[in-house]
Amino acid sequence: MSHPSPSSSAPAYRNPALPIEDRVADLLGRMTLEEKVGQLMMLDARSDDLSFINTRQPGSILHILGAKVDRAMDLAAQNRLGIPLLIGEDGIHGHSFWKGATIFPTQLALAASWNPALLEQVGRVTAEEMAPTGIHWTFSPVLCLTRDLRWGRTGETFGEDPYLIGEFGAAFIRGYQGQGLDDPTAVLATAKHYAGYSETQGGRDASEADISRRKLRSYFLPPFKRAVRAGTMTFMTGYQSMDGVPSTANRWLLTDVLKDEWGFRGVLVTDWDNVGRLVHEQKVCATYADAATMAIRAGNDIMMTTPQFYEGAIEAVRSGRLAESEIDAPVSRLLALKFRMGLFENPRRPDLERAAVEIARPDHHAVNLEAARQSLILLQNNGLLPLDLAQVKSIAVIGPNADDDLQQLGDWSLGASQHPPEAGKHPREKTATVLDGIRALAPAGCGVRYERGCSIVDGELSGIPAAVAAAQASDVIVAVVGDHLSFIGETLSTATLELQGGQVALLDALEQTGKPLIVVLINSKPLVLPPSAKRAAAIFETFNPGMEGGRALAEALFGQLNPSGKLTISVPVHVGQQPVFYSQVRGQHGNRYADLTQEPLFPFGHGLSYTEYRYSNLRLASSTLAQGQAAVISVDVENVGSRAGDEIVQVYVSDVVTSATWVDKALKGFARVSLTPGQKQTVQIELPWESFQIVNAEGRSLVELGEFEILVGPSSRERDLLKATLRVA
Repeated sequence: MSHPSPSSSAPAYRNPALPIEDRVADLLGRMTLEEKVGQLMMLDARSDDLSFINTRQPGSILHILGAKVDRAMDLAAQNRLGIPLLIGEDGIHGHSFWKGATIFPTQLALAASWNPALLEQVGRVTAEEMAPTGIHWTFSPVLCLTRDLRWGRTGETFGEDPYLIGEFGAAFIRGYQGQGLDDPTAVLATAKHYAGYSETQGGRDASEADISRRKLRSYFLPPFKRAVRAGTMTFMTGYQSMDGVPSTANRWLLTDVLKDEWGFRGVLVTDWDNVGRLVHEQKVCATYADAATMAIRAGNDIMMTTPQFYEGAIEAVRSGRLAESEIDAPVSRLLALKFRMGLFENPRRPDLERAAVEIARPDHHAVNLEAARQSLILLQNNGLLPLDLAQVKSIAVIGPNADDDLQQLGDWSLGASQHPPEAGKHPREKTATVLDGIRALAPAGCGVRYERGCSIVDGELSGIPAAVAAAQASDVIVAVVGDHLSFIGETLSTATLELQGGQVALLDALEQTGKPLIVVLINSKPLVLPPSAKRAAAIFETFNPGMEGGRALAEALFGQLNPSGKLTISVPVHVGQQPVFYSQVRGQHGNRYADLTQEPLFPFGHGLSYTEYRYSNLRLASSTLAQGQAAVISVDVENVGSRAGDEIVQVYVSDVVTSATWVDKALKGFARVSLTPGQKQTVQIELPWESFQIVNAEGRSLVELGEFEILVGPSSRERDLLKATLRVA
């Protein structure tokens, strides 16, 4: 149903020629309290019964796709004022729950590309596939810092570094939001979970986060401030509480910092039933009227999936605890967003014919393959790779994740925990597993044997003898292990980081064959590797590499692809090393545990290539920096190997003496450089003045006078870095 063009008898809010503030004022003046409260609600639309769209008149809904969106929009158009719906969905690494959509590597995998331009393309493709299915809004990107790797949502993050997370988040936001709010191929981006949600106790999801305001400003808030600068139109709160205050009730965080200090002008949505959790989980409110009052006063604009907010907010106003004008403010912000998007003139209905074309586009498939290629990390290689096909005539592909499309796609895709099993999964033929990739690319005359070997979710070992027999009959073993959807996601944190089920026994048995062993990890987060894996000839980390992951991995095995991915998260030796992230605050007695190293197995920034790069001649344009200036750093990088490749040059800053304790070093710049064999290139990276800031004991960001070390190299590992000294005068 479309509305007639405005006439003299049409209400002012229907006139697109009027200024938006006039349209908002006109519409708000016509609304009842019930209609206003309804606008602030986002309700779950998975049920077939959509009558709540007329009884509650919600401003937004989620978990609804395709033709059903048309039905919902028809119902909304029948409401007294005909206010259009805002349709949200979790498009997390692709259009997650649309069958056959392009499912990319997860955020943690994509981050390994260190390529913001590629991430922007991923966001753009996702928006192009979501928009024609009737979706206006994706709940992505996640800007949480990984801290404790046991946390079940580690794979949803871009890793452990605030600067990188901000750059990658901004790239996603640009891709999703396209040419702006009136772009029909765009979707609204969401910066989440604001803020500090990932600082868990014991890795447990949504536990109380022990974070001071200074700690928030130092590490957790910068990626979100970057998202505001990038123009994101929505923010989502976290589930956790900090210093006794749930995120949803934290006026300092939601209003003082986000809206007043940073100037955010979009809308803030709670995470799933966060207002309800104030009553039934965190128990800081006795009634839903109390919870509605607390949520509104803190600065929330949209209350996701708390149906009781409706009666609670109305009761709070009717009883005088909450002024109706306090409801008007968030309603005005939401209406302004809908007017700016042009939804009153064009509600952006689904166009399923166009969706079929967009979702099948070959260029989307090409972006996905490139994303899988650039996300691939070679952690270890004794020279076996790339395989010498004159020597290798048979390959044993072994392991529970070698041919499991669901584990390869990971969380937030059909088949994961967010939708019931009857929702189905993505078509099997859309995903190239590792086995598929190797079979497709193995040269003529190279045999491929496959055995699953064991299970991840139980201790089942009955397949190990057949796996060993296949390995013994082959020249090389590709063992594909990792984790499983049972151990990934919201509420699914793990107490250990060990390989689960029969995987350690399988790897031990494969090592005993004496055949060259290549370990491929398909996992949501870094896992602790057993000695048999650490002794392998080669190790690949793919995380959850999406639909094209198996193809990209096979290209690397056979030497068609030179791996270039680098870790954005540290891989521990043992779970007891938590937290193991690279940017630790200085000051402890000793530099190791009495019984174990404090060094990770593989550090942040690490990733090997089939060629070698040599760094030399680090220099600064000036050895002193004046107030407000940028530092210009140059370094020569040479490909001293025999293959063309891409190197990721990393720049870290260390403030030598600080007025308050600070990190030993922090990433502040990076560049991807492509080099042919023997080629040397000067790489220049500019660090803006803000790169040298610390947060002082009073919580203020400032650059302090004195000496800084600039460290440049291929990883965060101390011995890999060249150093130069800079003085801030």
